[in-house]
Amino acid sequence: MTNKPNNQVVRPTIVSTFSGCGGLDLGFHDCGYETIWANDFNEWAVKSFKRNLGDCIIPDDITKIDPYIDTTIPDGDLILGGFPCQDFSIIWKRPGLNGERGGLYRNFLEFVDAKKPVAFVAENVKGLLTANKRKAIETIINDLENLEPGYIVKPHLYNFAEYGVPQFRERVLIVGIRIDTGFNFVHPKPTHGPNGELPYVTAGEALDGVEKVEFNNEHSRQMEKTRKMLELIPEGGNFTDIPKDSPYYVKGMISHVYRRIKRDEPAKTIIAAGGGGTWGYHYPEPRALTNRERARLQSFPDDFIFEGSNAEVRRQIGNAVPPKGVHALAKRLKPLFTGNYERVDLLKQFEEYQKMTVAERLKAIALEME
Repeated sequence: MTNKPNNQVVRPTIVSTFSGCGGLDLGFHDCGYETIWANDFNEWAVKSFKRNLGDCIIPDDITKIDPYIDTTIPDGDLILGGFPCQDFSIIWKRPGLNGERGGLYRNFLEFVDAKKPVAFVAENVKGLLTANKRKAIETIINDLENLEPGYIVKPHLYNFAEYGVPQFRERVLIVGIRIDTGFNFVHPKPTHGPNGELPYVTAGEALDGVEKVEFNNEHSRQMEKTRKMLELIPEGGNFTDIPKDSPYYVKGMISHVYRRIKRDEPAKTIIAAGGGGTWGYHYPEPRALTNRERARLQSFPDDFIFEGSNAEVRRQIGNAVPPKGVHALAKRLKPLFTGNYERVDLLKQFEEYQKMTVAERLKAIALEME
């Protein structure tokens, strides 16, 4: 892999874990990669993946898959994985690595250890960086860097709105590069917003003409009470805008409840599930967003068709990585697979990182981008 001549045309192969409906894979596919094996346990997410990305996904519980001995799992150039994030999320209580789902990252670790790709990309929520008093991210970094033949691990917090997604959505992307490649990976600079060369893509731009899309565009049942509440909430507002003397006033909720879009800026984070005003709401129409509108705000193309009920589709969209959000990263990694790069001494860089705290490493990684 690392000895390919300069400018050789390749289509890097992906082994994808915790694939969901395929948002992360799609972002890499858009940039010339190909998923050759994928896995998820959710029946409807698997059906959506198959419909849009091909029949390479295995519907199974990853804890029952052994990548060391399962000969049906091919070797891939790159391993992807959005391991479950509920135990790291800042919305919920955070048991972190001690949580039942937090420990599933170790299944991702096993795939990297068994297949030894030249690179891997893992995705998780912002809360991972502070869970367990930073012990969660520290443990994950150390575990990944201790794998043979040796990886240098670079986590970075992305706001996908800064990479062309019409949504303020912060996620951690953990990139690992095999040390023997000598490939000096640096996270890409923002392309949009005040730190980029292009303006943000706004919610209004993203939803323009969406009513013409045929699939996944059904309106959900709307209670009259909800409609009345939304009529009291201005563009970009939330439940706190309802007057306290109104019969529709509610209190004690988190900011995304009854949040209406603001058309001249990216939307707030699209979430996967929940009731009580968590669906994300249109403006100027007093209603919940359709799944196709959510998909637009997640940067999915209109020809990506989701399988399942409205609730299942909402879950898939809300759990997905926005495909356009990883385009810059996928392109930044591409020279690793063509051989068209200047080799550096990654072992020296690795040793320097080993002397740093997690906070110092994150700062150093961010400074590399400047």
